[in-house]
Amino acid sequence: MHTPRQAFARCTHPHLGLYPIVDRAQWLERLLPLGIRTIQVRIKDLTGEALKQELATSVQLAQQYQAQLFINDYWELALELGAYGVHLGQKDIETADLIKLQQAGIRLGLSSHCEDEVQRALSLQPSYIATGPVYPTQTKIMPWQPQTLEGVRHWRKKIPYPLVAIGGINAERLPTVWETGVDGVAVLSVITQAPNPEQVTRELLALSPALS
Repeated sequence: MHTPRQAFARCTHPHLGLYPIVDRAQWLERLLPLGIRTIQVRIKDLTGEALKQELATSVQLAQQYQAQLFINDYWELALELGAYGVHLGQKDIETADLIKLQQAGIRLGLSSHCEDEVQRALSLQPSYIATGPVYPTQTKIMPWQPQTLEGVRHWRKKIPYPLVAIGGINAERLPTVWETGVDGVAVLSVITQAPNPEQVTRELLALSPALS
């Protein structure tokens, strides 16, 4: 891993707000008009041209709505498509060309689950750091213990970058997560598996601090 000497570009809106993670461009069409300002596209079931087209459409939609779009994992396509940002896991930073991403002005979000991973993320001077899971989650099998709200408060004091909480967060838990002082709250199934995703998104936005 080659560590960039300079910090990654800051987010245009450091307060990322409610931060949905979705698997198709069509979700951007549905959610961005509601006021979502930051969104991530995480696709696990496409390859080749189909993947590229889905990401290209996502980039176009994000630009249309002036939203901060982070592409999960596919940093080479993010470079090629001129994406706003990429989100990488700890394993991904071993193989991604971080210097190319930094020089291109692409924002970098990093996952973290423990002290060592936070320190590693801090050394790369990313655009934001995500911590989790805050609560047990059914979306992904996690080998890590839940951070809990106390853990999120701990990292809020230690991390001088925008901080995103993720993992098991629903409408009931959302207000107390915001009270920890995080800059963003990532949500997945609470929106994408809802009978009425638009209605749920509006409810979650109403429970979130107003974006400045």
